[in-house]
Amino acid sequence: MPEIAVTLILLSAALTAAGLLQVLANRVSLPHSVLLAALGVGLGLLTASADGIGGWPIVGVLADEVGQIDLGSDPMLYVFLPLLLFQAGLTIDARRLFDDIAPVLMLAVVAVVVCTAAVGIAVWLASPLGLVTCLILGAIVSTTDPAAVVGVFRDVGAPRRLTILVEGESLYNDAAAIALFAVLLGLLSAGGASAGIGTVVTFLVQFVGGLAFGYACAWATGSLVGLMRGLPLAEVTLSVALAYVTFVVAEHVLAVSGVTAVATAALVPGATARVRVSNRPWQQMLNVWEQINYWATALIFILAAMLVPTLIADVTWETVGLVALVAVAALAARAVVLFGLMPVLTVSGLSQPVTRSNKLVILWGGLRGAITLVLALAVTELPSLRADEARMIGALAAGFVLVTLAINAPTLRVVIRLLRLDKLSPVEARLRDRAVAMSMAGVVDKLATAGRDLHLEPQLSRQVIDGYRDRIDAGGEADLEVLTADEQIRVALVIATNREEERYLHHFGTKGVSRRTAVTLLAKAGRLRDGARVGGSEAYLVAARDSLQFRLAFRVVHGLQRVIGWQRPLAERLADRFESLTITRMVLVELCRFADATLSGLVGRSTASAVEALLRQRLESAVQALDALRLQYPDYHDGLQTHFLRRAALRMEEAGYRTLFEEAAISGEIYGDLMQRVRRDWDTTADRPALDLGLDTLQLVRRLPFLDGLPEEEIRGFADLLRPRLAVPGEMLVALGERADSVFFVSSGAVEVMHPRHGSILLGSGDFFGELALLSLRRRSADVRAIAYCRLLVLQGRDFRRFARTHPRLRAHIRSVAEARLEANGQGDAAAERQRITGSD
Repeated sequence: MPEIAVTLILLSAALTAAGLLQVLANRVSLPHSVLLAALGVGLGLLTASADGIGGWPIVGVLADEVGQIDLGSDPMLYVFLPLLLFQAGLTIDARRLFDDIAPVLMLAVVAVVVCTAAVGIAVWLASPLGLVTCLILGAIVSTTDPAAVVGVFRDVGAPRRLTILVEGESLYNDAAAIALFAVLLGLLSAGGASAGIGTVVTFLVQFVGGLAFGYACAWATGSLVGLMRGLPLAEVTLSVALAYVTFVVAEHVLAVSGVTAVATAALVPGATARVRVSNRPWQQMLNVWEQINYWATALIFILAAMLVPTLIADVTWETVGLVALVAVAALAARAVVLFGLMPVLTVSGLSQPVTRSNKLVILWGGLRGAITLVLALAVTELPSLRADEARMIGALAAGFVLVTLAINAPTLRVVIRLLRLDKLSPVEARLRDRAVAMSMAGVVDKLATAGRDLHLEPQLSRQVIDGYRDRIDAGGEADLEVLTADEQIRVALVIATNREEERYLHHFGTKGVSRRTAVTLLAKAGRLRDGARVGGSEAYLVAARDSLQFRLAFRVVHGLQRVIGWQRPLAERLADRFESLTITRMVLVELCRFADATLSGLVGRSTASAVEALLRQRLESAVQALDALRLQYPDYHDGLQTHFLRRAALRMEEAGYRTLFEEAAISGEIYGDLMQRVRRDWDTTADRPALDLGLDTLQLVRRLPFLDGLPEEEIRGFADLLRPRLAVPGEMLVALGERADSVFFVSSGAVEVMHPRHGSILLGSGDFFGELALLSLRRRSADVRAIAYCRLLVLQGRDFRRFARTHPRLRAHIRSVAEARLEANGQGDAAAERQRITGSD
């Protein structure tokens, strides 16, 4: 039989066994990885005893074939590790991870260093091994394996934050441990000559370099994903390629941590893919990666566990004692980090407190697995270590893995239950009961209708309905008295912001909002949620007001238009603002209904009413901001509304055709033809309308009433001297006391002149300002700010004076306005000031 055929049969057998062991694991309540490791150890024993089973031909052949599998460390690291890391980073809740980034890094980096030092020094003091060799052992056993732990968490319903901490730790724990492992190997090869600060610098360069390269790879890939929108198979394929390319290039081209790079490259799309990858293919991608992870986890556990019999072949009682020492040192090091260093993060304000019960579970859940065994195998392949030292490290690492899988893994479920972490918190329990009551009320109504429609016996229907009413009564008695009024509002606001985020994703998934706007809206929802959690309603409103402000990107492109006249980026950002405010208004209207209909049933009428009032404040502010835009660009507002309506109609049309097909009312051929037509219509509405800023200088000049009657040639000459500018609400145009170098003509919009002694004056279309200081050669006498979107024309001082000298009628008009303002301001000696103005002509 060809060698490839044998390999395929063995892989198929391994995957089949993994599937069957999953069934067994569910029945006996053991982690799947424990049974996979047991299978691998069994196969390893079979291979090791191949020479002694000659009387069993089939078994002997199987042992020989299994023994032919290349169990080197490189194949396992390069084939499986990128896949495992990428899936972990892709599926983790990146926002929640960043909320707890300080404790995660404490566990992933600091804990690795502490464990390496504790295990290394302990074994060094108790054995003849050198210090660097013992530190290498410490780095190997500092890698944690979350597979079994997260599986147990999922089964018992452990708190989400606990899962995030463990998943986040494992994501960068391997990276830190492998980077430290590589540094220590280099130190060993150099005979300890580079010890000290150089070792620390090398470790940091590899780790931080991996972060930077992974981030760059993710964003480069993100630009390619934009070209593949609507091609789910291509998007998934690109993600697989990203994992391998990132790992190999980082390790062998840039000499940085490939593990860190892959983990980071997965986190970025994991955090943004909901608005970068099309909606349905995103779920498809997660499903594919979940399957890949299942295969990779099963195979690497089986293959790595096959190494155990070889690694512990020469075990002695001394080795057993050292394994126990490693286990104690590793557990103690983890405890020091959790109970000694972690509280420092809380005191310094870098992290929310981690509860004692969560710390105990994290302490006991520090399982070791396949990566530890693969690194142990890598040590046995090193020429820089003596054979006896390599065997000792391999035996200690393998023994420690067996200890965690045989003791910690089976008892982790018991520890969680003893600490009652499988139970909902009091608030969550009450919200659950309220949710049950709300759901059951709908069930009762539907049951009554169904009983009549199906002509069921009324007595039977009443029996079932009464059972549901009892559950409603039980849930209706639940309240949130365990919380203060402010805390109840915080809970309700978090629920509302979660709903808001879901609605933004819905609009994006149904092609109702562009990708860039969706990213902005999701970021806004995240800031609102953070504000609600930390500061309640006040912080929530602060975040809401901040979301309506002009962000840095807008201010940059606005500055570019003002300085160099570049209009297109500013037009795109204004169009984004139009779209964002329109979708925000739509979602806030939905949220007000959600608060009244759903939230009130969950948190109570009074709390829901308070939240609805906050939502209506936001709605009023969003409508005002949108109206300000609409007043300046009414045609674009109408065009954008029409664009939304057309796309909504296409969604309805598409859904109608799908319903007819699913009900077998139309054939597949007709359905395909109809959907092809819909796709063509989607293509025609793919892009939103383009926004014209309306900053054509000549058109703006023609709107100035004081130029009426001026010959066309002179109007064009005047227009050549002007520079168009768009001002946004709140923008300061002129500051009191600054030097005067220009005059402003208001073509459209409104500004407020704020004089220190005479209060505010409003100027609108056709007015101008800034001429007084320019003519009198004084500094500005007032502040001027835009109170709406304004189209302005700016004329520099020298051009203003030259044009005024050659156009007496215009000079007289401006002088009369300036003199009138001078009289109104009561600025010094009016006659002298008039003389200064006249002399400046």
